[in-house]
Amino acid sequence: MVLGGVLPDTAAVNVLVVVAASGAIWVGSGWLEQAAEGLSTHYGLPPVVQGTVVVAIGSSFPELASVVVTALAGVFDMGVGAIVGSAIFNVLVVPALSGLATDDDLDSSRTIVYKEAQFYMLAVSVLVITFALAVIYEPIALATGDAGGTADTVAAAGTAGASLTGSITRPLAVVPLFVYGLYIFIQWQDTGDYEAETGADVAVLREWGRLAAGLLVILASVEALVSAIESLGHAFGIPEFLAGMTIVAAATSLPDTLVSVRSARDDNSATSLGNVLGSNTFDLLVVIPVGVLIVGAVPVNFSTAVPMFAVLTLATVLLFGILRTDLALTTLESYALLVAYLLFIAWVVAETAGVTRILPA
Repeated sequence: MVLGGVLPDTAAVNVLVVVAASGAIWVGSGWLEQAAEGLSTHYGLPPVVQGTVVVAIGSSFPELASVVVTALAGVFDMGVGAIVGSAIFNVLVVPALSGLATDDDLDSSRTIVYKEAQFYMLAVSVLVITFALAVIYEPIALATGDAGGTADTVAAAGTAGASLTGSITRPLAVVPLFVYGLYIFIQWQDTGDYEAETGADVAVLREWGRLAAGLLVILASVEALVSAIESLGHAFGIPEFLAGMTIVAAATSLPDTLVSVRSARDDNSATSLGNVLGSNTFDLLVVIPVGVLIVGAVPVNFSTAVPMFAVLTLATVLLFGILRTDLALTTLESYALLVAYLLFIAWVVAETAGVTRILPA
């Protein structure tokens, strides 16, 4: 339903909504970037902190708001596949487009490589450990009615369900939140060590207002964009798994893409790359736990989560290695990241078509 039923749910209208929402996100991301730069200058924040915290949380605001809304409505779903699909898009496509948007190589730094990228890999590991703890201490056994066949088959299915499916409870959700608190503490320490340039006058209230306006525009536009894309997917018969892992994931990552590309064009590589890693860290360590804290308990299928996080880990390692090479992202390396994402899309299509069966049905 497009815009809550205000507009007719037709393919032509949905395409127009996608175009209009994309343009609005472009405007909102510009406001967000400008406000983040002004506020970071006023408060003396390093460029890396500006990208990994201020801009990253802002561009991840739609995901957080969506989780809160669905949780309060009682229809919250873990959505591990969609979140991981968005994270893979951020790791592979966003840096690639940012690198191609610049005339020269997109400069990296030791701070990006040895702090932000490695902490992001730690965030992935922490979430996998949290899922494992859910399976170990809060297992969910399959009901006997869920499996057919003999009693031995039912028993085997129940055993498999108990060993691979668990419930993430509020105490477990605190674990990734605690790790994100450590991340903020590290950024706070780095801010204290940073010698900010003085002399720039910043209208603080205006910048905060611009930041709020940018967030609202991005939030409303992403919600409309995702709704229109989902309607188009249903109209053309695109499977939900394929649409969620690719189209919807790219749509929710559009604010991150536009912010990073804008920053790269402005020769602000620290903000461009920092936004990618900081946004994913926020999504994994904050967005998912907040939904769990609201609902109380969320089931997770470990056999599905682990292969997806394995792909995400490989993508992160690839980006880590490329950024460490000469501490720059070249045009050739940007194309290599895009090729890696196309291989990921091919695998998702193969899983949807049943050609490969790495993930459970």
